[in-house]
Amino acid sequence: MIITVAAFKGGVGKTTSAFHLAAYFQQKAPTLLVDGDLNRSALDWASRGDLPFKVVDEKQGVKFARKYDHIIVDTPARPDPTELKTIAEGCDLLVLPTSPDALSMGAMLQMIDVLKPLEAPYKILLTIIPPKPNTAGEDARASLQRAGLPVFKGGIRRLAVFQKAALEGVPVSQVKDPYARIAWGCYQAVGKEILK
Repeated sequence: MIITVAAFKGGVGKTTSAFHLAAYFQQKAPTLLVDGDLNRSALDWASRGDLPFKVVDEKQGVKFARKYDHIIVDTPARPDPTELKTIAEGCDLLVLPTSPDALSMGAMLQMIDVLKPLEAPYKILLTIIPPKPNTAGEDARASLQRAGLPVFKGGIRRLAVFQKAALEGVPVSQVKDPYARIAWGCYQAVGKEILK
């Protein structure tokens, strides 16, 4: 299975999502994370620790791909329509992370406008969801569902433990923090939805 994570806006948890989906899928079968982002954030994250999955750049991805059952691709931010078409046609599922704020949601909806004529399989992942009593996450999900857009039932909470994981170079499941289990549970739920 090839899962690509793409977003028109930075700061919405694209690399964090690609990284943790790779960690989840590695538990099921050998998984490769291909870092196609110009910032090389996934490779930087990986360089700090010992990971259960392999991380390579897009040039190395071709060489390593045949050795893995699952490939997760972290794409550059703001792909142009031609790049987005190529990205969408080259995967089994396109995951579109967005935080529930107006600017991020607007950028994600622009991306969907480009994807619609392609009939590409995609699903929206709400990320950086603020804690209660803030209802931004629930409101965003309800809005997307009313619009008939495919959205994951699970969402990713805004938790500082994700930054700790990046600094330690490990998935959040390996961080010693009381919120690590909650954070990892967010991505486990998304992974299970993908495998349904």
